[in-house]
Amino acid sequence: MSLMNCRWKSVMTVSNLLILGGWPNGNVQATDEALFVARPLTTENSFTAGIEGPACDAQGNIYAVNFAREQTIGQVTPDGKAEVFVEFPGKSTGNGIVFGRDGTMYVADYVGHNILRIDPKSRAISVLVHDDRMNQPNDLALAPTGDLYASDPNWKEGTGQVWLASLTGKLSLVATNMGTSNGIEVSPNGKTLYVNESVQRNVWAFTIEPDGSLSHKRLLKKFDTHGFDGMRCDVDGNLYITRHGKGTVVKLSPGGKVLQEVDVLGSKPSNLCFGGSDGRTVYVTEVDHRRLVQFRVDRPGLAFARLRQAE
Repeated sequence: MSLMNCRWKSVMTVSNLLILGGWPNGNVQATDEALFVARPLTTENSFTAGIEGPACDAQGNIYAVNFAREQTIGQVTPDGKAEVFVEFPGKSTGNGIVFGRDGTMYVADYVGHNILRIDPKSRAISVLVHDDRMNQPNDLALAPTGDLYASDPNWKEGTGQVWLASLTGKLSLVATNMGTSNGIEVSPNGKTLYVNESVQRNVWAFTIEPDGSLSHKRLLKKFDTHGFDGMRCDVDGNLYITRHGKGTVVKLSPGGKVLQEVDVLGSKPSNLCFGGSDGRTVYVTEVDHRRLVQFRVDRPGLAFARLRQAE
């Protein structure tokens, strides 16, 4: 079955497009599988109401913040077994997580005004960048260079900005005069940065210049109701965005067309990532029940593809 022959429905069962031999041009094997249908992964109340993150490593484990108690990161296996991975020192509290190309974990510490670096083997925590000019670094995205973009909302004022953090510890302010900047992601070709604004319900696109600076800000999509939170791309450049308050994840084309909307079993999804053995499982941090939920999709996530390339 080709992708062109798939019929899209809000909740549907189609042939599973299992990619063999890599992506995106591997052979395809058909098996029955429900796509875009959410189900719980972890038990209720296994996380706090601050559940966020999440990100997957090359082994398929899922990491999300505030497991069991505040100021932790939980490690969850693909079958839902969870334990504390690290506990932050002082007042540091994590939010968005990404993995760098070498497997290093980076975490936005919104209380400490830091972006933290965690060695995946030793679990040692260090500060990559710190700046008190940060409101509260929120979500992270991997730049084409391997550096990091960080969204930085000011919820009280309804404003926001975007930072670029180099792996050498340099921090640059690359976007100002925004609304409540939240979800953030880089396109598969590395030429576009997407940033959403939770309160204003806008999704913006910027051109990424060779030096990492941003230009040509343009509106990709505006929604009339419900806020946004986390945001990630699949390998085709479609954006998956959590709709905080609506209880869904919306799938947008690179041109801003709504392709799909998935009920995620709770009204306040905070963030998402792609993982699983083939990169086609979306994991969502769900605040109402303080748990992870999951659903299968038709194409692998961009972060999964990068992990495969790095191996």
